[in-house]
Amino acid sequence: MESNDLMMEHNRDLLLRPDLKPGDSGNSVLDQCLGDIDDYSLNVQELGSSHIDDHRLAVNQSNQYNMVPRHGNVQNYEENGLDFDSDVKLDTDQEHTDFDDQENQLTPISQRRLGLMEKHELAIKTNENSSSAVKQNQETCLVIDTPVIQSRVHDPVPNRQLTVGQQFPDVHSCRRALRDAAIANHFELKTIKSDKIRFVAKCACEGCPWRIHAAKLPDVPTFTIRTLPNEHNCVGITHLGHQQASVQWIADSIERSLKENPHYKPKEILEEIHQTHGIALSYKQAWRAKERIMAAVQDSFAEEFHLLPWYCHQIGRTNPGSVAVVYGNPVDHSFERLFVSFKASIYGFLNACCPLIALDEMLLKGKYHGTLLLATGFDGEGAVFPFAFAVVDDESNGEWVWFLSELHNLLEANIVNMPKLTILSDRQKSIIDGIEVHFPSAFHGLCVHHLIVNFSKEFDSTVLANLLWEAAFALTATEFEQKITLIEELSEDAARWIKRIDPHLWASAYFEGKRLGHLTADIVQSLGAMILEASGLPIIQMMEHIRRQLMTWFNERSETSSQWTGILVPPAERQVSVAIEHARTHQVLKVDDAEFKVISAEGSHIVNICSRHCSCCRWQLCGLPCAHAAAALLSCRQNVSRFAESCFTVANYRKAYSQTIYPIPDKALWRELSEGLDNAGYNSAELVIKPPKSLQPPAAKPGKKRPCTEVLGHMKRAVHCSRCHQPGHFRTTCTAPL
Repeated sequence: MESNDLMMEHNRDLLLRPDLKPGDSGNSVLDQCLGDIDDYSLNVQELGSSHIDDHRLAVNQSNQYNMVPRHGNVQNYEENGLDFDSDVKLDTDQEHTDFDDQENQLTPISQRRLGLMEKHELAIKTNENSSSAVKQNQETCLVIDTPVIQSRVHDPVPNRQLTVGQQFPDVHSCRRALRDAAIANHFELKTIKSDKIRFVAKCACEGCPWRIHAAKLPDVPTFTIRTLPNEHNCVGITHLGHQQASVQWIADSIERSLKENPHYKPKEILEEIHQTHGIALSYKQAWRAKERIMAAVQDSFAEEFHLLPWYCHQIGRTNPGSVAVVYGNPVDHSFERLFVSFKASIYGFLNACCPLIALDEMLLKGKYHGTLLLATGFDGEGAVFPFAFAVVDDESNGEWVWFLSELHNLLEANIVNMPKLTILSDRQKSIIDGIEVHFPSAFHGLCVHHLIVNFSKEFDSTVLANLLWEAAFALTATEFEQKITLIEELSEDAARWIKRIDPHLWASAYFEGKRLGHLTADIVQSLGAMILEASGLPIIQMMEHIRRQLMTWFNERSETSSQWTGILVPPAERQVSVAIEHARTHQVLKVDDAEFKVISAEGSHIVNICSRHCSCCRWQLCGLPCAHAAAALLSCRQNVSRFAESCFTVANYRKAYSQTIYPIPDKALWRELSEGLDNAGYNSAELVIKPPKSLQPPAAKPGKKRPCTEVLGHMKRAVHCSRCHQPGHFRTTCTAPL
């Protein structure tokens, strides 16, 4: 009895102290209680494992009610929809409360019953018979000491309140409200009567008097709750499932998450439902719920093509200066092309990024065939800076020529004299044709990543592929030829394959444009999860997913750069610091005010600080002063960081992300906000955009490949007829005469 009294005393202190906060460590009361649990574990084992298991479900089912008073005061407890019985009083002004007798002590959770009070809030009441309170409290402490892997959690969803007179638009809404209330309050419903004019249900627990009656109002489809007289006297459900947790309820619960992330896995759905509602589902239920939502999403693919003109208008209205235009087939008005570029991205690219554009594409995974075209720049940290997107139907011709035409019009409209651009791509024919027409003066380079991929298909050798990378990054022609010679020594065929491609298109030592160390145009791989998640969504949801990510990037990078205090962005600052450290061992000979000869252990180089040129080629190719340039600048007492390309400065980085990408209103408001659509340059023909004709083929179901019996190590058993006793057939197919 002394151990029992000690245990109850510690539990009472833990429950009644309002100063205990969730997550507090080092709490003396809690530590002492847990210590007493360990000391008492041997005595509990004498009760037998069977007696412990009898109470485990009740304790697990009630864990969420045990959380609130344990970490908060009475007010917090009542805010969670729970109420104390009138026999139990808590004085929050006192740190400890004295109990005169055992009847006034807090009764264990397993001895409480659930009920609906006058406001139909979930209440906890105390059974009159509490003779085993101390014993069950010991069981509760034992379960806390040995946590259950899967148990009900505290439901963060607000309690569903049901009141007499509450009205619903129809019987289906009434059923959904009762279902949500049952799930939120952890009891199951059993339907007694359900038709067009009434709905009667009761608690599924045997012997519980709780009952509800809803009926239809005359001449209207509205349903109202007529009677709700009883309270629960049961402990609720004692398992982790729920009868009302149907596939449709699961689909309603995860609809928003699944639309934002179509790659949401059934396993993740199970985890979310359990964490949010404390309900354990089967994998099949989660899978069927996802399939039901995805079927509805497939229906929205066609609808969103109809809304594209309004969406483009909203982009121009909320982000002035942006470009958003959709094109349809003039004959049948089916979708052909969509081009979107936000003003913030245009401003950042033209005013803060180097004149370098990377082009890439990705096939869409939605209901219809389509391709997403992307054009990006690069910021001072080397991260991709997307500024133009397009969606084209696969059956349209010349998509890259059209995209580069829109890109040319976009840049030409925002700058007076277009700079001489450098464009990187995989150099497919349509891109070459488009650049020759719209950017004839641009330097068009081959993406080294695509070059390596094609090379690896012919020669499966990591050593050769690495040497090809090194040849692409070689700064001088001599270094480039050395790498090609090494490749030729290993494989003459590989060397011949490389020599067929003009090095002026991909090798840094020969390329005439300014790439500043960027040799690849694999944008899809750089953007990663953002593009992959968006590729399976309907067209407007996909563009909104991209816009939200850009909006987040602009905000985060703007806030991050506001804390920088140097002249250059951190990666460039580190490279310059390394160059300065190496420059301290170099000898500098001044030729004139601009030209210097720098002697190092590797040899001597000529540096011109006015033209920002070094004979090692690193300064002009990478945009940051090399060690030789740093030595020459230090000899003139110049700040080395100020001789880097402007795109690497903190000022330009902040300018790149200085503009804001604003959100788009909800679809329900588009038609109302687009009343002036005809005046904005759209005519009635352009407002009709139908889905493209090309559909994605359905995924083929993989057939089962049964292994041969000989492979499994045994021969196929010969069958015999039981009628004629001959091998090779059965009695039912026997044709032998009687």
